[in-house]
Amino acid sequence: MSASIDVLTIGRVSVDLYPQQSGVPLRDVTSFEKSIGGSPTNVAIAAARLGRRAAVVTRVGDDGFGDYIRARLADEFGVVNDYVSTDPELRTALAFCALDPPEEPPILFYREPRGPDMGLTIDDVPLHVVDDVSVLWVTGSRFAEDPSRSTVRAVLARRGRQRHTVLDLDYRPTFWRSAEEAREHIGAAIDHVTVAVGNRTECEIAVGTTVPDKAADRLLERGVELAIVKKGADGVLVATADSRTSVPPMPVKVVCGLGAGDAFGGALVDGLIAGLDPAEIVTRANAAGAIVAGRLACSDAMPTPAEIEEMLAGGTVQS
Repeated sequence: MSASIDVLTIGRVSVDLYPQQSGVPLRDVTSFEKSIGGSPTNVAIAAARLGRRAAVVTRVGDDGFGDYIRARLADEFGVVNDYVSTDPELRTALAFCALDPPEEPPILFYREPRGPDMGLTIDDVPLHVVDDVSVLWVTGSRFAEDPSRSTVRAVLARRGRQRHTVLDLDYRPTFWRSAEEAREHIGAAIDHVTVAVGNRTECEIAVGTTVPDKAADRLLERGVELAIVKKGADGVLVATADSRTSVPPMPVKVVCGLGAGDAFGGALVDGLIAGLDPAEIVTRANAAGAIVAGRLACSDAMPTPAEIEEMLAGGTVQS
């Protein structure tokens, strides 16, 4: 199976519950719709929507929500679910969001005492796929707890900084005891990857600066081949040892800001596999992110190749 998988993502998964009423706090929401969530899982779904063979390494609980995730991944999204393990003790993680404001919806995580994905061990990981896959995608949140931390460290050591090994800096304060702890562990992972992607805040955690060019410099100095720094409304900086480009943002009426970064990630994976120029990769990734920002939900909103082409051509993509 390893030869047929293009991208392997490792990390969290959840059932996301989206309010059917926008612009109100959770206390006033009267109904929700469920979807699959969790950044690395969404990246796998986004890559699959773009025609890549994707698999995810994660854990769910022995419950109906876990069954829902496993079934939808394979049956509706075409993501290989062979490496979705079942934790016998913990429940599947839940995440509630309030579309208030829709641009940056607050998320309420239910992962007590922790999400099953934090219990990942090396036995959960298909090491033969790690060796051969075109893109390995790991996230900064993987290093917040053991055994997940030690497992992903071992995976990266085995991978040996093979192209393309991607670190999504993915700093979420709720997963960490302190910013200093996050800085130590996320920062250390940079030395084992060829691609790093994150926003200004995540770059500050990883390399100590929010200034995009300085962050890119520090990532490249650590041996990263492709550094991508998201600048919000100012676009995205993409840098290699030989080139540096600031790609402008794509205007969009935001319905829900969640999932846009994961759509960006899926298109980034697609572009890396296709061998596109870095600026072209990020331009396409921006388009994918803009499409999802104009839709509700994450996984269900991921764009097709035709929708990205339409967005790049200046067309209007259906919300």
